[in-house]
Amino acid sequence: MKTSLSFLFFILSLTNISFAQSDNDKKIIVITTDGLRWQDVFNGLDADILKYKPFQHGDSTLAVNEFGGLNADEKRKKLMPFFWSTIAEKGQIHGNRKLGSLVDNANPYWFSYPGYSEILTGQVDTAINSNEYMPNPNTNFFEYINTLPFYKNKVASFGSWGAFKRILNEKRSGFTVMNANEVDKDLQKDPQIKFIADIMKDTYQPFGSEETQDGFIKYISLQYLKTKKPNAMYISFGDTDELAHAGNYPEYLKAANRFDEFLKSIYDFVNTDPAYKGNTIILITTDHGRGDTVKTQWTSHGQKISDSHQIWYAMIGAGVEPLGEIKTNEQVYQKDLIHKVAKIGNINFASQKIK
Repeated sequence: MKTSLSFLFFILSLTNISFAQSDNDKKIIVITTDGLRWQDVFNGLDADILKYKPFQHGDSTLAVNEFGGLNADEKRKKLMPFFWSTIAEKGQIHGNRKLGSLVDNANPYWFSYPGYSEILTGQVDTAINSNEYMPNPNTNFFEYINTLPFYKNKVASFGSWGAFKRILNEKRSGFTVMNANEVDKDLQKDPQIKFIADIMKDTYQPFGSEETQDGFIKYISLQYLKTKKPNAMYISFGDTDELAHAGNYPEYLKAANRFDEFLKSIYDFVNTDPAYKGNTIILITTDHGRGDTVKTQWTSHGQKISDSHQIWYAMIGAGVEPLGEIKTNEQVYQKDLIHKVAKIGNINFASQKIK
């Protein structure tokens, strides 16, 4: 009888260990929006940009009515109300350079492929110096966690830009990467996703075939999140960058506002669904900055635009200390961000270069 009881206690102890390990596993969602300036995130509408008629696109009065205010605090809350209420209260926001919080690209190029690679691999590969670069030889965070039991076959990515299959090296990584207007057949087995994909196919594509509009990414990724319940997910939006390159500041502001609404949609779902509530880490950031010192350069970025290495990030969710807007001196690099997520998730990740 003594032997049987001992064996029973042994089995129960293993079960408790298993539960403890499961409790430590965190759901992870990383969300980016392309080229959204820290100046607009922290200060809201920039009236100095709207002074230039080419950037008004006949909508400057409407933009001021919608997003204007007496000071930066009022303007930024109008532009990104969820960001400056829920995230500011329950999470942390970094990158207000006026307060000493410096967040920068570590890569020397300050445009999209190198920026996304830096975010997703947690390191810099200076050989990645073109948006047309080949499939990424560096392993990424989502690729790595797809090898771990909790995340295996529960990882997915959705991006508005047509380079993400290369950036995440879909063939090697082994998880679904939707980018631009390409909606994989497996995804279209969901009738709702197929319906959205059909609308996307039949809709005018203002940014060309290599970039879809954010609304399609929003609804496809939300549907996947709600039905497939992935344990890790990356979602990337691009309207902010496309509209900035077009010099359309009012529409750029509207795109930032829509991005904020999407963040709210994700957060609201995560905090009501039992599979995610209280157990999900959310990282939010951008791939590069834009011009500001010379206001006419706000449309551009890259090595010749002095401000465009300056970025921002926010975090909220399980294990994220609610620090609000960071108002102390710090220096953070883009390559550090995924490692901050990994640390909270108790994940030992280091990118490897595979030749």
